[in-house]
Amino acid sequence: MEPIRVFIGFDKREAVAFSVLANSIQERASRPVSITAVTLANLRELYWRNRDPKQSTDFSFSRFLVPHLCGYNGRAIFMDCDMLCRGDIAELWGLWDQHSAVQVVKHHYTPTTERKFLDNVQTKYEKKNWTSVMLFDCAHFHTRKLTPEYVNTASGLELHQFKWTEEDRVGELPRQWNHLVGEYPYDKDAKLVHFTIGGPYFHEYENCDYSSEWFNEYRASMRADQLFVPRLKISSR
Repeated sequence: MEPIRVFIGFDKREAVAFSVLANSIQERASRPVSITAVTLANLRELYWRNRDPKQSTDFSFSRFLVPHLCGYNGRAIFMDCDMLCRGDIAELWGLWDQHSAVQVVKHHYTPTTERKFLDNVQTKYEKKNWTSVMLFDCAHFHTRKLTPEYVNTASGLELHQFKWTEEDRVGELPRQWNHLVGEYPYDKDAKLVHFTIGGPYFHEYENCDYSSEWFNEYRASMRADQLFVPRLKISSR
């Protein structure tokens, strides 16, 4: 049985979020999972575009290198790091649709805030947050267009609005697999929650929905001799 390939965007400002998300995935998975950090330090030969003033994380565009990193073979899941997995990732893996180049949760909303974590501007555009969770068919003939050259030269909207494929090749995933905390009402059945405005590791958002679950996961991810850990309170200022 080949492991489920999961790529998580890594930003050193949210390193703790990456670790907690990875642990939450592994703890609930019913089959082997391979987790890889999408970090710019490891992509120097593949990623050379200048940072866009509007991008809020290091992996805003490097996420589209996932099919290349997989050798344009098989399937792979990408997700932002500011998430918590509450379900079995094998369920998401099993939703693969052979017709689609990529599958996403198709959000239709307008952000309710003007600023978000680390005082970043809350940009508003069509298909916002669709690319925060992607189930790629890395071998699909449209996905093969995501070469390093294309990822480094295409505009942000070309990438995030799927101009590299066709509308009917963007499949849909259930909303429970990318529940936007602070934008959607609390959902006890959410399987992957996304702290898109700001995670509970920032003190401004420490009481957001699912924050107690995040802190429980944080504590559980520590070694036995580190179980007494104070609540994190990281300022975004």
